[in-house]
Amino acid sequence: MDNWLNTLRAGVLGANDGILTVVGVLFSVAAATTNSFTIFIAGLSDLLACAFSMSAGEFASVSSQRDTEKAVVGQERLLLNTKFADEKDHVVKFYEAKGVHQQTAQAIADELLAQKDRALATVVSVKYDMNLKSYLNPWQAALSSLVSAASGGIFPLLAMTFAPAGMQLLATILAVLVAVALTGYMSARLGNGLPKKAMIRNIIVGIITMFIHYYVGKLF
Repeated sequence: MDNWLNTLRAGVLGANDGILTVVGVLFSVAAATTNSFTIFIAGLSDLLACAFSMSAGEFASVSSQRDTEKAVVGQERLLLNTKFADEKDHVVKFYEAKGVHQQTAQAIADELLAQKDRALATVVSVKYDMNLKSYLNPWQAALSSLVSAASGGIFPLLAMTFAPAGMQLLATILAVLVAVALTGYMSARLGNGLPKKAMIRNIIVGIITMFIHYYVGKLF
């Protein structure tokens, strides 16, 4: 489950970054030139660069988290052999905090820690809320980020490329607002947040991004 949520998180973040970075380049270039091919190549190049950059960054980040998880598991395995009483106390207090009577909590801890195949998993779950059988997967996160960043960036690129002459900027703005609203909604749902607030926040950030890049392009 943790892997699945982490992959979805990477996908949503990747899509949002893909949308904003590509539209930023498109607006900067469109403000400086009216050549459609130049605008398209600039947007496509940025889409590819953003997708691979996001993927590499996500791989490095999740790999680091995975290494930390493995280090924690190794530490807890050692503690079970050297400080068993302290580890048992953590389990007992965990169940007591959930409202279980002390004697019952002691009995649960004794039963769980008496089984070698469950003792380590129990301690890791109690102390770190980790699933021993489900380390974070950097490859899944990297692939999710790669695909989603490219998918997000394609919205403004297609709008700018195929909209009728004179309507490119408006079509791109609308495509971006719809896309960032969608990523805001999805991020809120995944994080148990407020969808409306997340959507409004993403839309405001999208508008500011387009405004800044367009006028920077005009300036230079």
